[in-house]
Amino acid sequence: MNFAQLDIRIERIYDKPHGDKSFRILVDKLWPRGLSKDKVSIDLWQRDIGPSNSLRKWFAHDGNKWSKFKNHYFKELDNNKASVGMILDRAKEQPITLLYGAREQRFNNAVALKEYLEKKIKE
Repeated sequence: MNFAQLDIRIERIYDKPHGDKSFRILVDKLWPRGLSKDKVSIDLWQRDIGPSNSLRKWFAHDGNKWSKFKNHYFKELDNNKASVGMILDRAKEQPITLLYGAREQRFNNAVALKEYLEKKIKE
């Protein structure tokens, strides 16, 4: 399998899993409110891939800040090669699902991370 064929999905952790065989990675720094760790369907919590606390708080899922958020987050990801590489390596082996806890479905770190990973795949 080459990188162009990788299957990277996004799902809200509060939603019922789709029943696929993807490797499920929680990509938030903070554990989602109200969920018990032993009752969620995840394979890995990779909290160090989430945006820094200061960036996360500044952004607050505001669509007007989306472009600037992605620019800053992508710079953080550029400095986190080990975690990015781990996700890409896992994606070579099987489909992955990036899990997030935010209510906002369009403007969140999982959406930005998927875009970042897809750019890395093409490089």
